[in-house]
Amino acid sequence: MQTTLCFDFGNTRLKCAVFEGGNFKEECILGDATGSSIQQLIDQYHPAKSILSSVINHPPEIEALLAEHTRFHKLGHASKLPITTPVGKPETIGADRLALVVAAADLFPHEHNLAIGLGSCITYNFINNRHEFLGGSISPGMNMRFRAMHEQTALLPLIQAETNFPLVGFDTKTNLLSGVILGMAKEIDGIIEAYSLKFNNFNVLLTGGDMGFFVPHLKNKIFADPNLIFKGLYAISEYNNC
Repeated sequence: MQTTLCFDFGNTRLKCAVFEGGNFKEECILGDATGSSIQQLIDQYHPAKSILSSVINHPPEIEALLAEHTRFHKLGHASKLPITTPVGKPETIGADRLALVVAAADLFPHEHNLAIGLGSCITYNFINNRHEFLGGSISPGMNMRFRAMHEQTALLPLIQAETNFPLVGFDTKTNLLSGVILGMAKEIDGIIEAYSLKFNNFNVLLTGGDMGFFVPHLKNKIFADPNLIFKGLYAISEYNNC
């Protein structure tokens, strides 16, 4: 079976998923975006194909290295996609958002899908049953909210997210945890309910590094998959690198 490396360079983490055939094998976290890090993965897995989704300014040598050793594709607005993007300025759509909606359409074809990514920001991405990516919305992510309250006040501390906290905070830390995590959960539920007024019978897909903090607090039925963006990248790679 052919091996494909799917790279996701986000604002917080640099990740790579290894696929054998169409099966997700494992995820690797890169320490940095350098040619040596990419070369180590190439030497370890001997990939036939690769794809890169990047929302950062990564070194150009990475793309050259992948193109030298694999059938490489860089995801962008000019990529061939199994969906359409009838939105204004498609060149401004983040590559990560394209991967999410392609994954949703691949998993639930010809159905309405709302794919929600929980990373540096929350992205809401809606693709209809005609495989048209209609757009969505973006709001601050969990750690961005924690940092904003710390950096824009004199006394509030910067805290780390935790899963165990009360609704009614009893000190500064638990007040911040309740406000951010439960507040975001209510936001997500509210957005889902707003979509339900406009669209009937749609799937809700949730993914992202912060997903685990919110799943227990959401009242709406969701399909949670931490590897959703990678599955979208693999599908796009197959579409462009066949």
